[in-house]
Amino acid sequence: MTALGFLYPGHSGEDDYPRIEQLLGSDIRVDLVHTDIGEDAHRVDALLEMGSPRRLAAGVEELRLAGADAVVWACTSGSFVHGWEGAQEQVRALAQSAGLPASSTSFAFVHAAKEIGARRVAVGATYPDDVARLFAGFLGAAGIEVTDVVSSGIITAAEVGTWTESEVLALARSADRPDAEAVLLPDTALHTAAHIPALEKRLGKPVLTANQVTVWEGLRLADRRVNAPELGALFTREPVVQA
Repeated sequence: MTALGFLYPGHSGEDDYPRIEQLLGSDIRVDLVHTDIGEDAHRVDALLEMGSPRRLAAGVEELRLAGADAVVWACTSGSFVHGWEGAQEQVRALAQSAGLPASSTSFAFVHAAKEIGARRVAVGATYPDDVARLFAGFLGAAGIEVTDVVSSGIITAAEVGTWTESEVLALARSADRPDAEAVLLPDTALHTAAHIPALEKRLGKPVLTANQVTVWEGLRLADRRVNAPELGALFTREPVVQA
């Protein structure tokens, strides 16, 4: 049994996680601990506080006692808003507190994009434009070119959590560009786990979404490779070729 631990801020799109767990197989367990979100606002000062060491440390012990093999801070904006160096320090502190391999959703996007060979990506963000641009800058620091950023200007995670499949698809389509090798939807408040095959079919390219890459990152830290095509190109592994 591989146990993956996730620190998830508040309550909005967290039901993606049991859905993903069902698609991964019976030997993978997904444990979710909710952190105190503080002020629900996609605003830089609120996001910095949301991802502070004090708020993250409060949930780490529960995951450790549950037997987690790795811990991921399941929040994109609450990690990239610290900048590249700050997000690295955030993860280092989390790993030290948990005594486990650790990461965050922002780094999950970087690793996932590289996994599928996407060097140029388009971003469809629910955030206000200033916050969305910080994510683009974070990707740029990792050597990933952002062809364009589309922002929806949504202030709260609570509102994002109410979005329907048609709204998610509209965001992805509006963000897509011909030269983008993948489309990224960076908000763990957004329900996407059930929509990834439809998104990729409509756009004709890989789509990386926040909760999807977060779980993939947990598996990567635990050194697990899982074939789960219903979770998109990121989870589709080539079959082993027999000699």
